Amino acid sequence: MNIKIICVGSLKEKFYRDACGEYIKRLGRFGKISVTEINEVPGNGIQNVEKEGKLILNHISKGSYVISLCIEGKQLSSIELSEKIEALGVNGFGDITFIIGGSDGLSEDVKSASGFCLSFSKMTFPHQLMRVILLEQIYRAFTIIEGTAYHK
Repeated sequence: MNIKIICVGSLKEKFYRDACGEYIKRLGRFGKISVTEINEVPGNGIQNVEKEGKLILNHISKGSYVISLCIEGKQLSSIELSEKIEALGVNGFGDITFIIGGSDGLSEDVKSASGFCLSFSKMTFPHQLMRVILLEQIYRAFTIIEGTAYHK
């Protein structure tokens, strides 16, 4: 399976880069994983979200199943996320794209292009930390599917 993460902004802190690197390395045994960083549009507001949205949409591969992370999305347990990923594979989706928006969120166009909107919490997390959390949960999902002892 191919997993692509499209995110607005880059990892500025070394400890976030190290953590992401570790999970990307671990995920390598389950398939191809890639991260595409979109430059943040300076300023804030709906116009910036729309500009970032167009940049995000340009990086989504045709035929990929899109899961956008947004606060109004559905919350899943780790087991439910693993079941969703497994079901997507069974249903012929070899490519899954996860999207992490910028600090002002995701455009309606990006949400509309998504097959699923996922929320990790009603709380707000730094976008750099969210990338680590997402990678860990994707890794956890694959270990659940595989039946290894990582998830207890």
